[in-house]
Amino acid sequence: MTALDPFRERVDYGPIRFLHRLNPLAKIAAPLPAMAVLLIARDVPTPVAFLGLAFAMLAVGAHLDGRLWLALIVGLPLLVAVMSVSFGLWTNPAGVDRSVTLLSIGDYRLYLGSLAVGLATALRLVSLLALGLLAGATSTGPDLVRAMVQQLRVPYRIGYTALAAYRFVPRFGHELQVIRSAHRVRGMAGGRGPFAAVRRVLGYVVSLLAGAIRHAERVALAMDARAFGAHRDRTERHLVPFRARDWIFIALFWAATAAIVISLKEIP
Repeated sequence: MTALDPFRERVDYGPIRFLHRLNPLAKIAAPLPAMAVLLIARDVPTPVAFLGLAFAMLAVGAHLDGRLWLALIVGLPLLVAVMSVSFGLWTNPAGVDRSVTLLSIGDYRLYLGSLAVGLATALRLVSLLALGLLAGATSTGPDLVRAMVQQLRVPYRIGYTALAAYRFVPRFGHELQVIRSAHRVRGMAGGRGPFAAVRRVLGYVVSLLAGAIRHAERVALAMDARAFGAHRDRTERHLVPFRARDWIFIALFWAATAAIVISLKEIP
């Protein structure tokens, strides 16, 4: 069961889907062989197959809001198109000069093979991103830190220091809103143009830095008062166990990866 994150907005999606129930480390370990294959693949079908697998897993096993789905459905194809052209323009023409010429400007020629190479590279990058979303979109930072401390035996002094730093991020957002409101009330947010924007940002940075120092001091005093780090082991309040279903998920994902690689090798 995933521990509750007090900084994450509560949204009622109904029954919790299976990706959210898995240990974060399982969702990181499962796609590693697929990522390794994508790093050495140079064809188009391989990244397309893994991209389809990642989308199927997200559609069936994850609760994603509409904005993220819009970014995946609309943004990823646009990203693939832009990167395909960009990588294609930088492809060495000597290796694809036997393909069809699409564009000729003076001595420069854009070949169909260049776009094919760019498309394969773009699809590999997008597939890696989609596989990373299996853990990134369904796990919280605190759960990942707790799993690393509990399963990977990362020293809790390091893990929970990183967790404290993670907690700073939403606090900085709130403090920035307070600082902006205070500047507007005091008439310090006037002016337009790039120089006025730079002055405002500098004012925000100084105030945020002072607030961060005060907050870090309070956190350090609280941790010292609770004897944090005085003992070798620490009793965990929130457990993130590694269950049998995590091993099953890893095994099935690795089997799917092997099946994709074997099936694509058999295609002439």
